[in-house]
Amino acid sequence: MTANPPDMTGYDPDSQAAQPEGSLEALIARIEAEVRELQFPGFSMDDALNLGLLLVELGKERGLPIAIDISRGEQALFHVALPGATPDNMHWIGAKKRTAARYEAPSLLVGLRARLQGGRIEDNAWFDQTRYAAHGGSFPLYVTGVGAVATVTVSGLPQVQDHDLVVEALRDILGQAGAD
Repeated sequence: MTANPPDMTGYDPDSQAAQPEGSLEALIARIEAEVRELQFPGFSMDDALNLGLLLVELGKERGLPIAIDISRGEQALFHVALPGATPDNMHWIGAKKRTAARYEAPSLLVGLRARLQGGRIEDNAWFDQTRYAAHGGSFPLYVTGVGAVATVTVSGLPQVQDHDLVVEALRDILGQAGAD
């Protein structure tokens, strides 16, 4: 069960196999472009509810075993587990959203930038893996001219698919807002 078809030429951070030349850089550039694109004019509790419900709808339609969280700091704005999600998904949500909030960048991007330097952020002694995870699935919710104000996190799929599902929902929600 996948959120999107796998990108056969893209970088796969879950694979130990050799990766296509330039694929890591291309994925980083794609995510950096998503950060610039996916900005809200403002972010309210109604926006959190609408985004959360859209993720639930996408997850249910596709039979995805995911958990979803939208938080502003320590305040949970939306939180649900769909059939097939496990208690481990709650751990991953917490670790990924702390990473996205701390670095004000998508959790996948944090991990990929470290790999670009030739390693994994997890290999640094200062990176506390009991609290943080530089794995895809958490995306800061940016307000134009303000910065990151909250996070949306999905857990349950391979990390790039978690990330892509969040991006798909953000594009849909922001597209709807632009159409109003």
